[in-house]
Amino acid sequence: MNGLLTIGEFSRITHLSVKTLRRYHESGLLEPATVDGFSGYRYYCTDQVATAQIISRFRGMQMPEREVRAIVHTPDPDARARLITEHLARLERQLDDTRSAVTALRRLLDPTPSNIEVRRVLTQQCSVAAMSEVVDASDVLGWYSDAMAEIDSAVPETTGPPGGLYDNELFTEGRGVMTVYVPTTDVPSSNRIRPMTLPPTELAVTVHDGPHDDIDVTYGALGVYVETNGLAIAGPVQEVYAVGPRDTENSTLWRTEIGWPVFAASPNSQ
Repeated sequence: MNGLLTIGEFSRITHLSVKTLRRYHESGLLEPATVDGFSGYRYYCTDQVATAQIISRFRGMQMPEREVRAIVHTPDPDARARLITEHLARLERQLDDTRSAVTALRRLLDPTPSNIEVRRVLTQQCSVAAMSEVVDASDVLGWYSDAMAEIDSAVPETTGPPGGLYDNELFTEGRGVMTVYVPTTDVPSSNRIRPMTLPPTELAVTVHDGPHDDIDVTYGALGVYVETNGLAIAGPVQEVYAVGPRDTENSTLWRTEIGWPVFAASPNSQ
């Protein structure tokens, strides 16, 4: 047919295999310009080359086929831009997750891992404005952000850095009570925010410097210290955000104090 390309010719031009072009036809993603009613041969026009290349590029970026179809078939440029932006945001999140995993793996695979410095401290009693809820482990970051934003907007003045309490069930069962707080002597009246007194607690404390990409590695090192020194965990893990996202967007400057409430479990404990 004059002016039309066979599926083989179109495949060579677009670098999409014949098998892929057939599948895209069946799914409605990229239909041929015409199909011979007698032979069933598919024919494409040169105007479809750009569309095929767009589809190939998006599929190469792991965009689901249904979203590619929506972009190709949507005449509204704003709607197309929104779909593309949403996918790019997902790719950025995936890239961040990959970077986090690489950071943790490099630290774990280091043949000479650095030793953490652990202090045994006894905290002082402290009055705080707190918010508590049973949270799934997968929702910890989102819940923390929302809760801290609510506390920040309600508490006029604090007397120290914010912190959090994480029940053991969050780690062992994937769901447990989480508490975030800010030290203050002026706790507002609120249904969700309540006054709370943190009692004096003996802690094994270490500091995690930098972003939280590999904070689990620091947790593991602290846990090894606790076990090695014959200590037992006696309550929820405590974190104090000496320097955190509320202070600076530069995550390399963050300092998170991780404290495990402990007591001596053997006569040889230090």
